[in-house]
Amino acid sequence: MQTRNKILDDLSQLVTNAMGVAQGAREEAETALKSWMDRWVSDRNLVTRDEFEAVRGMAQKAREENEALRARIEALEAALSSRG
Repeated sequence: MQTRNKILDDLSQLVTNAMGVAQGAREEAETALKSWMDRWVSDRNLVTRDEFEAVRGMAQKAREENEALRARIEALEAALSSRG
């Protein structure tokens, strides 16, 4: 009985160690894949979501300013045309 428990203990330890190695390999693979993806995106000159959102906000603000300026110009043109 004692021998059998030793074999099971050794087998359990072996499986536990294998699971630890598998977990480490998974984490290493994820890190390598993320690094590769970051380089791939960088090499293609793609923008990040944060950069996209920043530029999108700037474009929206510019459109709003253009609309305000257009309204102001139209008001000035109307005032000039009513004078003359």
